[in-house]
Amino acid sequence: HVQLVESGGGSVQPGGSLKLSCVGSGYSFSTYCMAWFRQVPGREREGVAALESDGTTQYADSVKGRFTISRDNDKNTLYLQMKNMKHEDTAVYYCAADLWVGLAKLKRTVYDHWGQGTQVTVS
Repeated sequence: HVQLVESGGGSVQPGGSLKLSCVGSGYSFSTYCMAWFRQVPGREREGVAALESDGTTQYADSVKGRFTISRDNDKNTLYLQMKNMKHEDTAVYYCAADLWVGLAKLKRTVYDHWGQGTQVTVS
């Protein structure tokens, strides 16, 4: 079965950088659309960035120019490089995967597979 394991979370000062990783197993990693979401208590989980198997990317407006999503299919690993981080980036970050998500790549409900999350704190 599909398993996603995130790592790399932690604390960083405003303006700092952090890189998250997500290792996928149990499926054909290279053929899936992969994405990062984040959630703060009391709010809905929101899409941050998505990366299709063909290299197409989609970013939330709030992170454009600061975050970069990438993948290494040889290592079955998805990355999220976060730079110039802000207080409002504080959240639990989740990795998501699905074989086909259509045009709405940052919509939570189109993904069936999720990791357990990793906490990111900017303070």
